[in-house]
Amino acid sequence: MTDSVFTRIIRREIPAVFVYEDTQVIAFMDAGQVNPGHVLVATKRQVETVMELEEAEAAHLFAIATRVAKAVQAAFEPEGMTLLQTNKPAGWQTVPHVHIHVLPRYAGDGADLVWPRKEPGLEKLREYAARIRL
Repeated sequence: MTDSVFTRIIRREIPAVFVYEDTQVIAFMDAGQVNPGHVLVATKRQVETVMELEEAEAAHLFAIATRVAKAVQAAFEPEGMTLLQTNKPAGWQTVPHVHIHVLPRYAGDGADLVWPRKEPGLEKLREYAARIRL
């Protein structure tokens, strides 16, 4: 796997503005701010998707994203907050390095997340659940 842009940011080869760092994760301002306060929280270990993380890594990543979201809420007082984690291009992932967007939101800010709603019915839902039940 070639180094992602986030790995290069972590190694300080590309400039970024950091808001948090520990041994496992790093949080930095998204260069393409959707709204002021838009932060990316990424693992330091380069893996492409959340499915490659150990449970403890995933828990820590989300815990820090939650901490960052609370700080963004306090600093910018947005009307809402979107935490978005995507996987692979078909899942809207644009950087092949697991990360969470912490995105302050405002009514009418132009950021949309739209998908077609399908209602397969209870029997089909039971079938789907049986395939993934833990």
